[in-house]
Amino acid sequence: MGILTKVFGSANERILKGLKPIADHISSLEDNMKSLTDAELRQMTDKFRERSSSGETLDDLMPETFAVVREASRRMLIAPNPDNTIKTIKTMRPFDVQLIGGIVLHQGKIAEMATGEGKTLVATLPAYLNALEGKGVHIVTVNDYLADRDRNWMLPMYEFLGLSAGAIQSNQGYEEKMAAYRADITYGTNNEFGFDYLRDNMRIHLEEQVQGELNYAIVDEVDSILIDEARTPLIISGPSEESTEKYFIADKIARKLKPGKHYEVKEKEKSAHLTDEGISIVEKELGIDSIYSDIHMDWPHFIEQSLRAHSLFFKDTDYVVQGKEVIIVDEFTG
Repeated sequence: MGILTKVFGSANERILKGLKPIADHISSLEDNMKSLTDAELRQMTDKFRERSSSGETLDDLMPETFAVVREASRRMLIAPNPDNTIKTIKTMRPFDVQLIGGIVLHQGKIAEMATGEGKTLVATLPAYLNALEGKGVHIVTVNDYLADRDRNWMLPMYEFLGLSAGAIQSNQGYEEKMAAYRADITYGTNNEFGFDYLRDNMRIHLEEQVQGELNYAIVDEVDSILIDEARTPLIISGPSEESTEKYFIADKIARKLKPGKHYEVKEKEKSAHLTDEGISIVEKELGIDSIYSDIHMDWPHFIEQSLRAHSLFFKDTDYVVQGKEVIIVDEFTG
């Protein structure tokens, strides 16, 4: 550790030190919030919205809004007790460190928290604040179960403060999904948010779109979603209008090719590419001069997709066969 780091602390420590006075200010408001009746606490949401409309920024409102959420959580949210080891009902109140986590998320930064440190509760603080403008907040979780669980778990607090919360699911109908997006706060997976965005851009009329404005999002497991899963593109496909004959021909040719000699496989990129010798073999098998001529430009795609299927995808690991359907397995969610 360098002498400057010992004296001034790391960059992360300096950031946290700068946020502590804000957390202390929020804590100083706690007694005042406790003195409010339920109705008075609920009315704070309307007052915040009026102040926001009058020109106050969300940063200006942050200390008071976080104090309101802390008190509403204490009154309305029940701490989990899966083993029934705690005989008395324990409510949930964000600790100071969770307030700091909420501040960091509101500022658009990354907050690293271990499992069990209350990420679900932390997210409610900036979610409430950013929902005040009425533009919607998306909370991105890693699977449908967590999206539905977290929404239901935090819903009593949101509704107590006059906000609505919804959850999008992969098996939802159009009307259900529309209602979930119309809520002040919407929980869902990154894949579902992504596919809904793609589907909305395929709709003919604007009023048919479900997602609406993209305003503010909180992403759980951000490293996995924005780095690991970002390698897998979201693609909406439909039945091909072309004959399937070329797929069968490509499959027969691909089975004759040898890895390392006729084609190269890149496992990290999930790709397979023909070598010069492989290209010659393919052209001979097809009886054409060049697979890259204008009339044959689709052949490299068919051949290389077939090579990928043979070299990179394995039954019951990367895909399963159900009846007459082949279903691709998501490597991140199963």
